[in-house]
Amino acid sequence: MKLLLVEDNAELSHWIVNLLRAEQFTVDAVIDGEAADSVLVTQRYDVVLLDMRLPRMSGKDVLNRLRRRRDNVPVLMLTAHGSIDDKVACFSAGADDYVVKPFDSRELVARIKALIRRQSGEKSGCLTCGDLHYVSDTREFRHNDATLSLRRREHSILEALILQQGKTVSKHALMERIFSLSDEPSADAIDIYIHRLRKHLAQSSAQIMTLRGLGYILRAKVEVAHDELEQAAS
Repeated sequence: MKLLLVEDNAELSHWIVNLLRAEQFTVDAVIDGEAADSVLVTQRYDVVLLDMRLPRMSGKDVLNRLRRRRDNVPVLMLTAHGSIDDKVACFSAGADDYVVKPFDSRELVARIKALIRRQSGEKSGCLTCGDLHYVSDTREFRHNDATLSLRRREHSILEALILQQGKTVSKHALMERIFSLSDEPSADAIDIYIHRLRKHLAQSSAQIMTLRGLGYILRAKVEVAHDELEQAAS
């Protein structure tokens, strides 16, 4: 999952970025409204964390422009005041939720995860591919009742694949999900992460298949075997 943080307080921004990266999120951070508006035109995010009061363009104006472009990305407003007027202003501008500073780290993460679940329409709280399980509440991958220990980018790639289970995910789409604005995107790195993930899944009935020139697809081995039998029969 990829998030955009728009916060002009450098100390708070640094704290939030570290918190979210520890939670396996890819995070971009900008410090003013104009920069946020520019980035949101070209980049895709799963959630935007937007400070209400920003230099160069207010958070409310950024949000208004975002919604006028018919971009429905979930937006969590960060506000320094919990007044009714502020809350009404957040929702009137098109925000999906808000938190009042100072906030607890657990509350911030919980609200972000709730917005992601709401946007994806995931009701069960758990996705499965063979014997691989993805628990959306915690964003954990489990196999044989044990949590898979994945690095952040490995986690992001496997998450993208299981959320699009049975569908091809292009290498370009994976690059967009795992690299932030400050990174140097590398197509070769995707191959390395896929290789590592296949090692993690070596004992699982879930497997990552490469569709040359198209991308990658996560499927259960029994499904693959069934397709191969059908192709042989035809």
